[in-house]
Amino acid sequence: MLTKQEKQIFREELFRHLDGIAVAPVAYSLFKTKVTDYIILHKTITISEIAKEFQGNEGYLNVGLRMLSSQGWLDYNIKKNTPIVSVNQHTGIAFDHFHLYEGVVDLLEYSGKFHRRKFELEPFQKLEKLFKFYQNRLELPVPEDQLTHTIQNQILKHVEGILVGPTIVHLGMGGMFHKYFMEASFSADEYHRFPESFDTILSFLSYLGWFHKNKENYTFTNKGLFFAKRATAYGVTVSYIPMFRQIDDLLFGNPKVLWNPALHTNEIHVDREMNVWGSGGAHTTYFKKIDEIIISLFNKPLDEQPKGILDMGCGNGAFLIHLFEIIASKTLRGKHLDDYPLFLVGADYNKAALKVTRANLIQADIWAKVIWGDISDPDLLEKDLKENYKIELKDLLSVRTFLDHNRIWSEPIATLNAPSNSTGAFAFRGKLLHNDDVERNLKDHFKKWAPHISKFGLIVIELHTIPPAIAAKNIGNTAATAYDATHGFSDQYILEIDSFIKIIKEVGLESNPDYFSKFPNSDLATVSINYIKGK
Repeated sequence: MLTKQEKQIFREELFRHLDGIAVAPVAYSLFKTKVTDYIILHKTITISEIAKEFQGNEGYLNVGLRMLSSQGWLDYNIKKNTPIVSVNQHTGIAFDHFHLYEGVVDLLEYSGKFHRRKFELEPFQKLEKLFKFYQNRLELPVPEDQLTHTIQNQILKHVEGILVGPTIVHLGMGGMFHKYFMEASFSADEYHRFPESFDTILSFLSYLGWFHKNKENYTFTNKGLFFAKRATAYGVTVSYIPMFRQIDDLLFGNPKVLWNPALHTNEIHVDREMNVWGSGGAHTTYFKKIDEIIISLFNKPLDEQPKGILDMGCGNGAFLIHLFEIIASKTLRGKHLDDYPLFLVGADYNKAALKVTRANLIQADIWAKVIWGDISDPDLLEKDLKENYKIELKDLLSVRTFLDHNRIWSEPIATLNAPSNSTGAFAFRGKLLHNDDVERNLKDHFKKWAPHISKFGLIVIELHTIPPAIAAKNIGNTAATAYDATHGFSDQYILEIDSFIKIIKEVGLESNPDYFSKFPNSDLATVSINYIKGK
């Protein structure tokens, strides 16, 4: 059994790994273009001045440099909607070590030529060299001071994250960790057609303390089981590696490289199957909290209950299935479904997701409507429901998970009651978005939804950012840097919780304090649950 202290140490490693997957490509791109030298030279400089000097894309440079601030390597401030970076005591030391990311960044780019989820021979050969390089501490000299030692270890964990992250996800998605666990011990040749190369990976994981190696056989350690059981925690960040391969273009080239419909009919910035697999692992924690709200609503007198539920952005249908099962088994409504049937609607913008949802609902023997819908256009959804199903959107309880930040950008119309205090970095196709405008856009968004959720409300799980100064003081305790990267470079808008709640109130809605939760329950909170209704 692991002690509480061991769990804390391993959890910190996991968060640092996620940091590395996101930070390494960005840091190395800024290093090789000499942006880092330019910042050192000027000491304090605006993002727009850097973009002008290097002909870069201001919005994505803002995202990238704010990430470095979240790692403690710059100071980041916003004055009159103008983001500014300044050097601190860590800057020079960290920037001098950015060349160490070259090998793993090259591996990320090279591995893009191969199958996304298979271990193939040529990437193995590159991995083997990097494993040896890492085990030699990247050939770093012994640091003369504690600050250098701390930053070196920070970068070493980043490199380790890229070396192990994709491997953990591939083994987790393929069920291999489960197979290994079922055996008393196992060898590389039992599970892979390139046993010698695969043995290299297993040997490296043994070096990290995940397996005991006895001749050719391996057995899990308690540390190895800790990480194997948390493989999904790596899934979302690793799923964005296709986007990180394009980081040079995003920062200094074509800012629309991910979004050219003439070249790409499908998403190329994210491995969506992996993303869904990774995010599904985290959702269970939040579902438990939402169960309380659902049970409360569907235990009210039957005539006071919603006619059903709309899950906007239904994904694979898992949330809708979960909600139905809770209502059926734990509420008053569940005892009267024949007389008061539950009208379930799964809506999604992605047609492939609709197909998966239909299949999963049929398998679960749950009767529901599955339709195309756009979170940015609830009026169209209302029209569709009314014309085709004779039901009004306002008569349904709306629910959604991690979707509002992924709305389609449009120029804001609303005015703010108070200016934005957000520290976030936001972009649309490379253009820098002012934080006031991001909040105005969110206000427009909720204004569209307000008439449809005033009666029975909206339950929303949302992702958030935290100020980089707070993230920098809590390295290893938050995945905020990785979240900011994956969402910032893909034009998604994660505000702080306070900013999100502020806009809810400005629209004339309110988040019921009895049902509000945040995770973790501290200043490091990057997820919130809100039950939003009209006042």
